[in-house]
Amino acid sequence: MENPVLEIPAAIRLLTQGVPSLQEKAIERFFTQDAAFIHPFCRVPHFEGSRWYITKIFQWYKCMSPRVEIEIHSTAFDEKNLKLYVHMSQIFSIWVVPFHVAPGENRTDGVDTLYYITQQEDLYQTSEFVKFILPHVGYWLVLGWHLIATLFCVLGSFFLWPMLWLEENGYLPGWIAKGNVAYDMDLKIHEIKQS
Repeated sequence: MENPVLEIPAAIRLLTQGVPSLQEKAIERFFTQDAAFIHPFCRVPHFEGSRWYITKIFQWYKCMSPRVEIEIHSTAFDEKNLKLYVHMSQIFSIWVVPFHVAPGENRTDGVDTLYYITQQEDLYQTSEFVKFILPHVGYWLVLGWHLIATLFCVLGSFFLWPMLWLEENGYLPGWIAKGNVAYDMDLKIHEIKQS
C-alpha cells in the first residue's frame, strides 16, 4: 500500500466480503510472506510461508459466515512506528447456527513500508483476561488453544472447499449467502453503524 489510511478500508472489504479468489489475492497483495495473525481464537506466528495459514483462516471464516457486514469507524497511521490502526465493527453470523448474529467491535494494527501487513492483531484481549482467572498457566492454555484452532481453520477450509467454489462461481444458495439460516442480518446492521 502506498497510502495505508486510504487503502486499508478497501483491503478489509476484500478480506471480509470478497469472493474467495479476491480474498486470496488480497492476502497475497497486502500481507508479507511471513506475516503473523493474532486473534482470540487462533494464531499464526511469524515464519516463512505463514501467509498460507492466514489464507486458510480467512477461507474458514468465509465458510462459517459467507456474509459479513462491516463498518470502518476510523483509521490512523503512526508513521514513526509503522503501525496502522483500524477501529471497526462487524456482524459475523454463522449461517448454520439459527439466530446467531454476533455484532462485534475490533481494533486491528500492523504494517511495514511500501506498506505491507506484517502482522494483523485483532485486539479482544483474550490472552490478557485469562491471566486473572488462571495465573501463570492461562496464557499458555490460550496459546495452545489458538494453535489448535488454527489447525481446525485449515482443516475446515479444506473440507468445506465446495462452499468456496460455489461462492466463487455465483452458485452459493441464497439461504446460505444471506448470512444466517434463521435470522435476518439486516436487522443488526444499524448496531455496527452506531459503534
